[in-house]
Amino acid sequence: MSESPSLGARLVGGSGGLVALALLLAPTLGLAGEHPQWFLAGGLTVFALSFWASGLLPEPVTALAFFLLAVLSGVAPPEVIFSGFHSKAVWLVFGGLVIGVAVRKSGLAERLARALTRRLSGSYLSIISAIVAGGFLLAFLMPSSMGRVVLMMPIMLALADALGYPERSRGRAGIVLATGMVAFGPPTAILPAVVPNLVMAGAAESALGVHLAYLEFLGWHLPTTGILKALLLIGAVWLLFRQPPTAPASRPTADSAPPPMSATEKRLAGLLAVTLALWCTDTLHGLSPAWVALGAALVCLLPPLGRWWPESLVGLDDMASKVNYPSLIYLAGMLGMGAVIAASGLGGFLAQRMMELTPFADGGTPADTLWNLGWVAGLTTVAGMAATTPGVPALMTPFAATLAEGTGLSQMSVLMALVTGYATTILPYQVPPLVVAMQMGRVGLASGARLCLLLAGATLLLVWPLTALWWVLGGFVQTP
Repeated sequence: MSESPSLGARLVGGSGGLVALALLLAPTLGLAGEHPQWFLAGGLTVFALSFWASGLLPEPVTALAFFLLAVLSGVAPPEVIFSGFHSKAVWLVFGGLVIGVAVRKSGLAERLARALTRRLSGSYLSIISAIVAGGFLLAFLMPSSMGRVVLMMPIMLALADALGYPERSRGRAGIVLATGMVAFGPPTAILPAVVPNLVMAGAAESALGVHLAYLEFLGWHLPTTGILKALLLIGAVWLLFRQPPTAPASRPTADSAPPPMSATEKRLAGLLAVTLALWCTDTLHGLSPAWVALGAALVCLLPPLGRWWPESLVGLDDMASKVNYPSLIYLAGMLGMGAVIAASGLGGFLAQRMMELTPFADGGTPADTLWNLGWVAGLTTVAGMAATTPGVPALMTPFAATLAEGTGLSQMSVLMALVTGYATTILPYQVPPLVVAMQMGRVGLASGARLCLLLAGATLLLVWPLTALWWVLGGFVQTP
């Protein structure tokens, strides 16, 4: 039985619902002036974001309500409202979900996760380093951040028990929070590894005609958003939660050594290697990461074909019961919201107002370029406080063209600055995988907030400036 929404959630959802109702009724009451579509799009957006942020309704239910209200209101044609379903982002997520089922079913996921804990030196720093490094590497193979958390948390909790960290202890809280944070923060540098990246990729394609390539995206973000943030995460967890283990980490022995890889694991490992290689070389062969993921999912679903393929990696029963289809509806809803914002003209209007109210520079000097990049990232981070991280790219991406024109930046530079912004988490509620990890590990909100705030401060002081420097030195951003 699900928990009742908190008072805060009810206030957020209720107030958002009232504002949405007022905006939706404005055209009927003759209060919308010359732009009734703006009020309709604004009402639908406020409704969706407030209910997604509050959790007052399950996320896919809110998405379905958005679809129905949008169609009935006539805010945009159905092909715009439902455009998320034929977005590459949805099919990339679908492929990732099927791959995730295969990784877990075959035992390869557990093998990879347990490998993280087998050779620890016993110091708290080495424990956290192994968790963060392993979780980051796992993001290349397992595209679902929520799936990575669900996979790793039971193993990490068992590790905490083995190391002598009881519930509510500092050391245990650090292990839990490191596991939750590494599912989202550093993997934001990897295009298919987190939902917000996929939302932005889909919105950029539908609203701007911009295609994001796997390897190019990795080049923009891996050194700073990826590797540097992983190092900062290790340091922050160690600083806040360090506690020497009271029991030594177990060493691998002949009896405890993992069994040899099964034939199924080997086939899946080969498929993952080919999939990753195709993702990394998409600029050479021109195949979208979405179609690569869909092809990998198709291979996973193949029925037995003889000696060389004796069993399915994912059976139809697994596909029916273990693939998280509601998440696809949620993603399509966010993409549809972004498409409605753009098609109604509301996105252009809000972007223009944003340009007028934000102290952007004219872009005439290198300092102006860096200043503008910082403001774009900052606006995105602030938006994440209201819309939560998954909703931010759907809200902000339609503004990218206007922001690019007004700041002198390229559309790609603006999009990549958005990534830097939504990768910066202020409080735990913004990141669903972190919330799940904290619930599974019984870690209080105060501990999670301390870590998020410390990381946010370190990100502003170190990651953002070094990201801008990397983009300029690497030729990603052209300065005057």
